[in-house]
Amino acid sequence: MNNKLGVIRLEPNGPEGIGLVDMELEQGDFQSPLPEQQVHEYFEDQKLGLSVGVWTTTTMQEAFGPYPGDEFMWVLEGQAKMVDANKNETLIRPGESFCVRNAIPVSWKQEGFLRKFYITFAHPDAPTPKIDSADDGVMVLNTDRLSDGLVKLEHTEPFVIEAGNPTQRDSPLFTNDTSNMYVGMWDSTAFESEMKPFPAHEFVQLLEGEVSITEKNGETQVFKAGDAFFIPMGTVCQWRVKNYIKKYYAIVEPVE
Repeated sequence: MNNKLGVIRLEPNGPEGIGLVDMELEQGDFQSPLPEQQVHEYFEDQKLGLSVGVWTTTTMQEAFGPYPGDEFMWVLEGQAKMVDANKNETLIRPGESFCVRNAIPVSWKQEGFLRKFYITFAHPDAPTPKIDSADDGVMVLNTDRLSDGLVKLEHTEPFVIEAGNPTQRDSPLFTNDTSNMYVGMWDSTAFESEMKPFPAHEFVQLLEGEVSITEKNGETQVFKAGDAFFIPMGTVCQWRVKNYIKKYYAIVEPVE
């Protein structure tokens, strides 16, 4: 289990020298013949039910049923379809990001190869809710629409500003049914934050700009548009933005 603190850069092929590992699959989980699937799990908190990683699959269709958790995904290669009980299909294209609500009745239909980054929340002690319809359960993030919906924030949480006077905006898209996972778009002008513990788990897909993040041990990583990274809750770090950044975020808080 990988649940160490520290800023984690996600790589499409997994960490250098480690790569991806084959998954053990069961035929009962599929309508189709078994595909080939690989994964690298960058972070896992089994008690919370949180997993972050990169995953690949070949052609397949999953068994129809409740989706196993709340999940945010960024499709790096390929495209996918989510099929509901009425055979309606939601298409997710290459490069798009989307989220799926826990327990909606759907089937993942895959034609050809797919690679994705993901963050999944499925609390191990929570019963699977009964949801009769997949309506509004698959949400594809639309950059233009979310950008138009950005609203200025009256606070700078989770950051305590050490330098600069940033304007920060937020455009939320999704909140899960247990109100502890949030997905949306956020942007900010230049700022430097204090070195503080991060108050929640956060997956970031950086859309524009550049940010340098320094941890308590002095290690600094620079992330640019097109990068993805994950910050486990409790990681002590400082953000520096020289000009401007825009990101998709998926935030998971502990279950109370």
